[in-house]
Amino acid sequence: MNLSTIDEFLSQYTPEVRDLVWKTRALVLAVIPQAIEQIDLPSKIIAYGLGLKYADLICAIAPYKSYVNLIFSQGVNLPDPKGMLTGTGKRARHVKIMTATDIEKPGLRALLEAALNTN
Repeated sequence: MNLSTIDEFLSQYTPEVRDLVWKTRALVLAVIPQAIEQIDLPSKIIAYGLGLKYADLICAIAPYKSYVNLIFSQGVNLPDPKGMLTGTGKRARHVKIMTATDIEKPGLRALLEAALNTN
């Protein structure tokens, strides 16, 4: 994906939130380098999957006013021994990322690896 497109999408957020998005994105792409990255403007997310269909979605980054959610499309099926996943949807769960330290927690990488293997 064109990085200037992501910059444009993120321009409406604070520098702190933009930084969290970039760091979360780096982790996602480190674990899933073959991921197809798409911006979904109506949903205000950056989505990652192995194909272009919703069924191919592995995870998504959703920026908010002061934090970022890393959404796992099949979160209910993921092992979560660290208890990081929250949410009440039928399938999706998310991890709230408030600081860069949250991105470095070992459980987050493990969730991404499990999500890739579930897809």
